[in-house]
Amino acid sequence: MNSADQHRPGEVHRLRELAFAGRLASAALAATPVQYAALSAAAYELAWPLVFHRITRPVERRRGHWRCASAMTRLADECVDGFHDDVEAVVADLLHNAKARIISLEAWLTGRLTASTVDGHRRRRGLRGAQQRPRMPKWLDAALGGDKWLGTLAVRMLEWAGVPETAGAGTWPLDSWAAFRAEVTGDWAGSDPRTVLADVHRVQAAMRRRPGWYADYIERPLGGKIAPVASPPEDAAGEVNPLVAMTPEDRADDVLVAIAAGAVDAIAAGLGGGEDPEALVVRVVNAAFGAGSGSDQLDRRPGGADASDELVSALLADPAARGRIVATAIGIVCGE
Repeated sequence: MNSADQHRPGEVHRLRELAFAGRLASAALAATPVQYAALSAAAYELAWPLVFHRITRPVERRRGHWRCASAMTRLADECVDGFHDDVEAVVADLLHNAKARIISLEAWLTGRLTASTVDGHRRRRGLRGAQQRPRMPKWLDAALGGDKWLGTLAVRMLEWAGVPETAGAGTWPLDSWAAFRAEVTGDWAGSDPRTVLADVHRVQAAMRRRPGWYADYIERPLGGKIAPVASPPEDAAGEVNPLVAMTPEDRADDVLVAIAAGAVDAIAAGLGGGEDPEALVVRVVNAAFGAGSGSDQLDRRPGGADASDELVSALLADPAARGRIVATAIGIVCGE
């Protein structure tokens, strides 16, 4: 039995019956608020696992959010809202468009996941006053001199203005854009948040040549984001950033996420170069997580240091454990 059928057996059974009879959309349209809520809840139970595994998990992996990609219950606050938005879009699409006979609701939902979530994303952007499909206007491209990176940044700014998330206490996600700038321009040494902020100012100056356009698609949507609760000091790039109290464990989690992302990139590059998968994974994992100097743990209490690096080295030395590690790593890199 499907897990959704176990959690809401009566509601899900009713949903399946209406879909099989080709009457789901008409029943939803004629439903009372209580009846519609029951149909929505049943549809949500069916939709959320499909959305998480086919939409959310691949997106979180591309972002390097490995914790978020591991389970729906481990989604970070900044990611869980987008997940629920996508599920709601899928549910709304089902209850509005299920007008013909549906034999398998899961198969029907799966076939429409991308279209329904993209449509929901665009609709939410429109409600916030942002462009539904951000594109580079010809006049803006000309004002930027046809520069590839600045044009790409302009589109990113239009996209960012229309999402509800914030970049901490700053306006723009300069850190992630710095890495993206390096990829686009090849300027790895010169791509830092300060440089990106200067690029943002150049793009803004060009956009403001049409004040009405800038107000409609940048200023107004940005104004709809949730403001930070305090005004912390500026950082070296001129953007404000919150001073968040972090424990050594919190800091260790952030470091591990960054190391894991680098390890995945290294394994992917090695596989692309034809390296032996097992030797490659062992080399990269041992270098990233094996026994090291422990200098990042000097702020721990005596006896409170993390011995996970020693555990990783021990696991890699065990043939059975090493095989599981290699299989898991290859699966993550290949999206399996």
